Amino acid sequence: MKDFSIISAVDLNLGIGKDGKMPWHLSADLKHFAKTTDGGSVIMGSNTWESIPEAYRPFKNRTNIVLTHLDAYDLPEGIHLGHSLEEGVALAEKHNPDGKIFVIGGGFLYSIAIKDPACKELILTEIQKEYEVDTSFPEIPPHFKRTEESELQEENGLQFKFVTYARA
Repeated sequence: MKDFSIISAVDLNLGIGKDGKMPWHLSADLKHFAKTTDGGSVIMGSNTWESIPEAYRPFKNRTNIVLTHLDAYDLPEGIHLGHSLEEGVALAEKHNPDGKIFVIGGGFLYSIAIKDPACKELILTEIQKEYEVDTSFPEIPPHFKRTEESELQEENGLQFKFVTYARA
């Protein structure tokens, strides 16, 4: 299986969502996501797909792949449907062989992807605040080491930094 990265924003307790939405709005994080994933493939669960406002989906200039356990799932033309992480990566390789592959959520997919040996990188926006959440990012395994970290940034009174972890 081709290598892939995980990209997410997390709070101090690795929280990522509440009621199907991110509990924060950081335009710098959205721009970072757009710049990082541009030209690549994004693999997401169906709940993540549905949580993206219709005006922003599918993500432009990316191969969009939605995973679900359902046999039939209605998606717009050009969006690829898969039923497992392996199938999602295979679809990315087939439809965008030169692009990087990113798993973009949600929590269940992250919990599977982070354990996969093909997951080589975690690209996280670490938000310096705790939120009330019902969905969390999995614990970061010890074999992932922090390799890059931006300066602490602030937007609308919220502090955050961009951090990359690589599989050691």
